[in-house]
Amino acid sequence: MQTIWLSGAEWFAVLRIGLGLWWLESWRHKDKKEWFTGGGIAWAGGIAAKHRWPVVRLGFDRVVSPRPRLMAYVVAYAELALGLGLIVGFLTPIALVGGLLLNLIYLVLMIHDWAEQGQNLMMALISLVTLFAMGWQSWSLDTALGLFV
Repeated sequence: MQTIWLSGAEWFAVLRIGLGLWWLESWRHKDKKEWFTGGGIAWAGGIAAKHRWPVVRLGFDRVVSPRPRLMAYVVAYAELALGLGLIVGFLTPIALVGGLLLNLIYLVLMIHDWAEQGQNLMMALISLVTLFAMGWQSWSLDTALGLFV
């Protein structure tokens, strides 16, 4: 592979780090007080309640609704962990798959509102490309520790 300025592995590291910064921004911009007191989960519950696919309503009612505070913490701190993990390149394949799953869950929840989908589609695409390009080969703790070689 020929590239300008950086090697191919380094360009994929740039992509990985950029995705990590995007996840950190997702965490940073949340109003934590509102989010952790149920605001985010209540908003998602309203979306799920009107969803065209019964399985989404059922899944939300069975998994998320009974434990809104826990789910708020899981989502917020998953975003933080994904961001930090991708930036430093620690457990990168796990972080990429986890982020892809979060993006896909959100895409399914918001299936009726395609205006909301751009960011999540791009993050999912970057996750897939970085995963299959093994974007942890350069500038990562994974490489320094000999993980996922």
